[in-house]
Amino acid sequence: MDKKVKTFAYNRNIPKNRPKIVVILGPTASGKSDLAVEIALQLSSGQAKKSEIKGAEIISADSRQVYKGLDLGSGKITKKEMEGIPHHMLDVANPKKTFTVSQYQKLGQKAIKIILKKNKIPIICGGTGLYIDSLIYNRQFPEVPPQPKLRKKLEKLTTEKLFEKLKKLDSRRAKNIDEHNRRRLIRALEIVIITGKPVPRIAGSIDKTAQFDTLIIGIRKSQTELKKAITKRLYKRLKQGMIAEIKNLRRRGLSWKKLDDFGLEYRFISRYLRGLLNKKEMEELIIKESQRYAKRQMTWFKRDRQIRWITDKKESFHLIKNFLNK
Repeated sequence: MDKKVKTFAYNRNIPKNRPKIVVILGPTASGKSDLAVEIALQLSSGQAKKSEIKGAEIISADSRQVYKGLDLGSGKITKKEMEGIPHHMLDVANPKKTFTVSQYQKLGQKAIKIILKKNKIPIICGGTGLYIDSLIYNRQFPEVPPQPKLRKKLEKLTTEKLFEKLKKLDSRRAKNIDEHNRRRLIRALEIVIITGKPVPRIAGSIDKTAQFDTLIIGIRKSQTELKKAITKRLYKRLKQGMIAEIKNLRRRGLSWKKLDDFGLEYRFISRYLRGLLNKKEMEELIIKESQRYAKRQMTWFKRDRQIRWITDKKESFHLIKNFLNK
């Protein structure tokens, strides 16, 4: 155990009467969803918990799983995989429309209240750092609605120029954004240009004004382990019908541009379907870009010193038992 783990204390400045929340995070393909369900099942069966806690429910923190129809490509958990554990923040948005972090925050906070009223533990699970931070920290997001005129101007720029513009206006945000994702680049530029300020940052230290007493568990995987998991996952999803899913989204009226904006599997499979890539190129790019995405996720997570990093799921059960009974 390293020194950081030894010196860590759970939100020690937060009074004991504040509601408790568990967060399971990590890079793509690290096994977050499976671990969250295992923990929820244990809490629901009476293990590692106080008697007044009546189980747990899961809140997804994934920027693509909020959209209806984005299932295999986003790694959305199936009903069977949920094993009876209620999940929130899945299929809450129309993929043809813009869904902002402010919208996610409002719906997510509502889900937390619903779960706490049942005397259950909310488990926030996902890899979208901004979504997770929006729920566990006392943070206000700039209320910047879509700007049609500004967007029209930005749409005329190449993706490379959008990224360069963001680097000049908000270099910090540029470091952890997908530089190929036009949708996110344009949204970030909207916020910066309209507010005249960089996208707000989240502090990595304990937030004394936080509403919740929070245990944040991060799944740590080596680059070799992640590449193996990403590759295995890709071929499994292709076998399950991921290409057919994207064809169906097209039939439902989703534009090629919108699919490209969703990134990773949606971007490269849509390009394959348009004849811009062959199948081997498509598969190699998904694997390569998924690895790059995992690195960006870890860059975001490393800012937060409250995260307890684990390499074995048994460690998480021990952490949660101590957290809930302290």
